[in-house]
Amino acid sequence: MAEPPVPSVPQVQRAFREELHPARRSAVISWLAFGTTFGTVRAITYSIRDGRGPLHDLTPGGMHLHHYLWGIALVSGVGGVALRGEDRTRRHPVVATAYGVGMALIVDEFALLLDLRDVYWAKEGRWSVDLGVGVTALAGAALEGRPVLRRLRQEMRSRRHGGGGR
Repeated sequence: MAEPPVPSVPQVQRAFREELHPARRSAVISWLAFGTTFGTVRAITYSIRDGRGPLHDLTPGGMHLHHYLWGIALVSGVGGVALRGEDRTRRHPVVATAYGVGMALIVDEFALLLDLRDVYWAKEGRWSVDLGVGVTALAGAALEGRPVLRRLRQEMRSRRHGGGGR
């Protein structure tokens, strides 16, 4: 039976652990959390705007709470951990994830933060900004994770040519 054309989850996990320094692992996790969150928030926001789906704006007392508020709270928490936490705590995957998620929530509403008016949907071409940020997030994760990608590619080549890999 032929080997699958993509690496298995354990192979990816092992390469991630063995090929990347803890700080670089945190950066990859942050980029992936940023890209995933940004894409998810865009999808949710478009569905809310179009009146589809189960989610709605959060408006306690009639005041709309923008999601950049949650992003600022997350990034502030990460800042506190960075200032006071031990090294292993600062590099914990949850901290890296919280940073990426928080930054995505902030960046998604950046125009609103600059203008302090809800200009979120004012310009045509919003999709190009969405695409640009998404591509940037994927590129950042790929660049930071380059050693992992290189190792996985080598393991796949080795398997195809009869070697056992690591």
